[in-house]
Amino acid sequence: MNDEKHIITMLVENEPGVTARVSGLFASRGYNIETICGAPTANPEMSRITITTKTNPEKFEQILKHVRRLINVIKVRDMTGEDAVKRECALICVKAEPENRSEISRIADSFRARIVDTGLTHYILEVTGRQAKVDAFIRMLEPMGIKKVARSGILALYREPE
Repeated sequence: MNDEKHIITMLVENEPGVTARVSGLFASRGYNIETICGAPTANPEMSRITITTKTNPEKFEQILKHVRRLINVIKVRDMTGEDAVKRECALICVKAEPENRSEISRIADSFRARIVDTGLTHYILEVTGRQAKVDAFIRMLEPMGIKKVARSGILALYREPE
C-alpha cells in the first residue's frame, strides 16, 4: 500500500506530559510524526495537538484507535479531507545582497509574505498558507541563498457549519 499524508488534530487536557505521551505512543508503535504542533486553546484547560504523518489507510485507522484510548485525550479528528482549513507558517532567513533586495521584495509581495527582519546581508521573511504555497515560496527564494528555515507544521480546524 502507498503511504499517504494524514492530519490528526486532538483536544487534550492542558497538563504536563500529555504531548510526550502522544508522541511516545507514535514512537512505541513505529509510527512516524512528520510535524507536530501543540498550543493552548481558548479554554485554558485544553490544548490542541496537530500531527501530520505518512502511512497507509489501515495503519492510520490503528493510529486513531490508539490515540483515542490515551488518557488526557478529549477528542480526536481526522483532518485529512478538504473540509478543514489547513495552514502552515514559516520563517525564512535569506541572503539579501543589495542587487537582490528588490527581487526578494517582489517575490514576498506575490506570495503575500512579509519581511519581518532586515540586516545588512539578510532578510527574514514570514509566509503563511497551505503547505504547497510555503514550499513554492521557499523554492522561489532558493536562488538568493537560504540561510535558515523554521516551519510551524500544519495547523488545521474544521469549518463551522453555516
